Amino acid sequence: MTEIPRDPATVMASSRTEMSLERTAMSSDNTLMAVVRTSLSLISFGFTIFQFFLKLSNPVLKMALPTASPRRFAFSLILLGVVLLVLGILNHLHEARRGRQRRQGLAARGLISDYAPQRVSTPLLVASLLLVIGLLAMAGVGLRAGPFLG
Repeated sequence: MTEIPRDPATVMASSRTEMSLERTAMSSDNTLMAVVRTSLSLISFGFTIFQFFLKLSNPVLKMALPTASPRRFAFSLILLGVVLLVLGILNHLHEARRGRQRRQGLAARGLISDYAPQRVSTPLLVASLLLVIGLLAMAGVGLRAGPFLG
């Protein structure tokens, strides 16, 4: 590894480059959080629709609603939210890997410092937890109401 020259212009340029890499990482986090918000809306709306129609078809209300259509619609919304979340997580991981490779390449040429603290991605943690919740919601809608096609 080559040492970064100590003249002020080079140090400043190196610092700007490192900050731009950080901004790119934060932008990736913001994009994942937007995916999390959209997925959360889809998953919760789908589960709410399912619960609403499940309660409406309660024997106490003396109403017999067909459960297949609301269940399919609710399952579709939840599935869409989960698929969107998986794609967002995969995109985030891909961007993080590219960012690490870019940083390592610049550090190997001595253009930036080698030190980059490994930080825990809070949006990735939140997205992973929401993915588990979404899968549980899918299981709840699919299993609680009987066969999906029925």
